[in-house]
Amino acid sequence: MSQLGTEFLPLRVAIVGSGPSGYYASEALFKADPVVDVDMFDRLPTPFGLVRGGVAPDHPKIKSVTRIYDRISGNDRFRFFGNVTIGIDITVPELRDHYDAILFACGAETDNRLGIPGEDLVGSHTATEFVGWYNGHPDYRDRQFDLSQEVAVIIGQGNVAMDVTRILAKTVDELRETDIAAHALDALAESKIKEIHLVGRRGPVQTKFTPTEIREIGVLADCDPIVDPAEMMLNAASQAELDDASNKNAQKNYAALKGFSERTPAGKSRKYFVHFLRSPVELRGDNCVEELVLETNELGGEPFQQQAVGTGDRNAMPCGLFFRSVGYRGVPIPDVPFNDRRGVIPNEDGRIVDHDLPVPGLYVAGWIKRGPSGVIGTNKPDSQETVASILSDLPKLTPCAKRDTTLIDDLLKTRNVRVVSYSDWRAIDAAEIKNGETRGKPREKFTSIQEMLDVLS
Repeated sequence: MSQLGTEFLPLRVAIVGSGPSGYYASEALFKADPVVDVDMFDRLPTPFGLVRGGVAPDHPKIKSVTRIYDRISGNDRFRFFGNVTIGIDITVPELRDHYDAILFACGAETDNRLGIPGEDLVGSHTATEFVGWYNGHPDYRDRQFDLSQEVAVIIGQGNVAMDVTRILAKTVDELRETDIAAHALDALAESKIKEIHLVGRRGPVQTKFTPTEIREIGVLADCDPIVDPAEMMLNAASQAELDDASNKNAQKNYAALKGFSERTPAGKSRKYFVHFLRSPVELRGDNCVEELVLETNELGGEPFQQQAVGTGDRNAMPCGLFFRSVGYRGVPIPDVPFNDRRGVIPNEDGRIVDHDLPVPGLYVAGWIKRGPSGVIGTNKPDSQETVASILSDLPKLTPCAKRDTTLIDDLLKTRNVRVVSYSDWRAIDAAEIKNGETRGKPREKFTSIQEMLDVLS
């Protein structure tokens, strides 16, 4: 038999997930020497993962990376299978019959919990819900957020927390010409929120957002950023972190926050408060969130290894709308090993392992591989590492039994799965852009799967 990776026996790879890590893996496979066929699966009819459903609508430059993904999708050996859910429409054992290698790049789809009393009260939400709602994600289009409240609190100080707070703080005019979902824009136009509170358990040197994100808060049209000067005081270990020449992001973030602490509020209609060294310990209210109890923390430990420790000093603050943005975790996939403690698929260099032994032919990339860290570009070297493992294993891979590329199409057709191809996606894309033109927006997204399929019918 010919060796896998030749014209006579191409390496057949299924990639589960169409976000950045899946596309960077496809790119690396196509640039390699072996002949490779890539079939990419996504449960939604639309590709691009969090670039479409997670990047904030007022950050269009970040979304321009989809031009690269579009080019990759144009490869003659690439096929997109949208609207196909692995584990429901087709199982992993069935995929293994049709592909020599399967690479899971399905991200971290759910949020970590805080584990505090009152976390499930009405008015308490995950950041993922809100981000999906304003981005028109089909899973979240029907979520309800009580924007009649005056005080919103967001726990977490990463980029997603910043996105949530910034969208709440912006005027409708600042959002009108973005690709924000129409239902979200209409709801935000009626918002009564006056105070937005961004709360972090550690100090101003340990923030995880980017300098660009915090600077944007300083130029909002109708919202004053407010930082208590006392909270900019640093312990010795934090000062050492700040003084480290390699810690550029922290230095820029601290400078921006220090500038906010020295500002005189301009009397704008909304206020954006940034709090440090606070941890949520309880949400209170009769059936819905009415107040949040925060505990004051102290930092302890060596520079870059400091931990926040509660002091026992607790204070309650009014809170009508609450979001948590404290990290994400993957969800298990049937017939695939899963580390429930870490919320990832266990692996070594991208090779999936079960009880420390590699599972032949199964691989992983992106957040489901390493956990939720980094930015979009971080996924490129991560995916390249996994592809290197696949190529290294090539002599040991067992060719799949069902090599005819049409067999997978036939199987899904017998199950009445309406597969959305990449050319189908381009038709959906064109319709969204056309719909956006009438509103002066780059696009108006379809927010239900049925709406997308109706375009194709």
